[in-house]
Amino acid sequence: MRILFLGAPGAGKGTQCKKLSAKLSLAHLSSGDILRDAVKNGTQAGLAAKEFMDQGKLVPDNVLIDLFREKLNDASCKNGFILDGFPRNRAQAESLDLLLGELKANLDRVIDLKTSDDLLEERITGRRVCPNKACNAVFHTKFSKPKKDGICDLCGTELSHRSDDKPELVKQRLAVYHELTSPLIDFYKAKQILVSVNGEGEQEKIFADILETLNQGSHK
Repeated sequence: MRILFLGAPGAGKGTQCKKLSAKLSLAHLSSGDILRDAVKNGTQAGLAAKEFMDQGKLVPDNVLIDLFREKLNDASCKNGFILDGFPRNRAQAESLDLLLGELKANLDRVIDLKTSDDLLEERITGRRVCPNKACNAVFHTKFSKPKKDGICDLCGTELSHRSDDKPELVKQRLAVYHELTSPLIDFYKAKQILVSVNGEGEQEKIFADILETLNQGSHK
């Protein structure tokens, strides 16, 4: 099965993708992880991406598509995959369609996690992360508090507040999402592969709803 997750920053895509990946034994393809791995491994697309990153520039769409081409041809994706964080706009979605056509494949389902902006802002601004790269644990000042305030439960490192999780930048990130990524909802709805899932509430309930939509094969 080949699945794509849509949802604004803070909607919980990463969490649900990881759970679904483990449940269905599908490769979880996060655009950030693919980018970092390709650069680390020195692949052709990774080296091209690194040139832009070293200059502080966004990696262009054609390089991102090359990164995904490398990954989707990997044996780990033979049984299917879950896309997380890509595509982010209509042009990328159309390029992805062309790439999947090359691979004689297609998306089976697109899951849109619906969440209000107010809740998203609360989720993101309260997020605290462990800067220890060997740990990377995530906590929240309201929803998932560490046992000791400001300290990682797992490794004892002082937690940090990411700069792009500050309130003023969160509003900006949400505005960009609504402008560029929200139109993909209509794009995939027209293909009759989109399902909407309520992204508010307990993680396990959201996950159960996701599994139900996949099992039903219904279009919402």
